[in-house]
Amino acid sequence: MTILYFGVQYDKDMLEGNFYTAQDLADKLQVNVMTIYRYIRSGKLKAYKIGKEYRIDDAEFSAFLDAVKTK
Repeated sequence: MTILYFGVQYDKDMLEGNFYTAQDLADKLQVNVMTIYRYIRSGKLKAYKIGKEYRIDDAEFSAFLDAVKTK
C-alpha cells in the first residue's frame, strides 16, 4: 500500500519500520557521527532525509553491516 504524505509517496512498510538517527548509529558503532554522514553521502549507507535529519531503516543498517563484514 502506498501513502501520499505532503506530496511524497511512501510504502506503508517503510513507515512501520524501525529507524535510527545518525547519532544512534554512531553510538552503536562507536564512531564519530561524521563517519556516519560520510557513509550516507558516499552511498554506502542508504538513508532518508527528513527535514535536516537523516533516518536510517533497520533493514538498511543490517545490509550495510553485511556489506562491510570481513571474510
